[in-house]
Amino acid sequence: MTQKYWESTREDIPILTRKVINEYLLSLKLTNKAEATITKYRWILERFFSECLITLEELTSEVVLTWLNKFSAGKNTKTLNLFLSTLSSFFRFCLEEEYLENMVMKTRWRLKIPQSLPNYLNEQEYAQVKLAAEKLPLRDRALVLFLFSSGCRRAEVAKLCIENVNSDRRTAKY
Repeated sequence: MTQKYWESTREDIPILTRKVINEYLLSLKLTNKAEATITKYRWILERFFSECLITLEELTSEVVLTWLNKFSAGKNTKTLNLFLSTLSSFFRFCLEEEYLENMVMKTRWRLKIPQSLPNYLNEQEYAQVKLAAEKLPLRDRALVLFLFSSGCRRAEVAKLCIENVNSDRRTAKY
């Protein structure tokens, strides 16, 4: 049987903690988070709980901070913020579902990331892509224009089926 991407099967994580992780990951799947996002969150949570070796019920801010300080050595700021964001989201879920009594993450732990400008095509590059698309078959041309106009990720477009596109309402779901 193949593993479901939203389920943790790590045996070095306590059973009750793993049950809560799986409940959280399923909630992400049910809110239509991308498979890559859920897989990354699962990996981060598995790493934390397999290295932390404390059950969810025993978890404190000090334990989390100690692990984060040990983990952060030599790590990129964006990587650290991804871990902080994932753990924070998971612990917020645990608080809402009453698996935890107190929030064990502190917002002051977040690191400042210098804002870089997003990479956009300038008008000339956009025109060049549209001109190149004119030489493509109709299907491929439609996909290129759909990607430009929708802002969808390529993984989302790859999963899209024609039956799920409603051109009258200008909607699509995968």
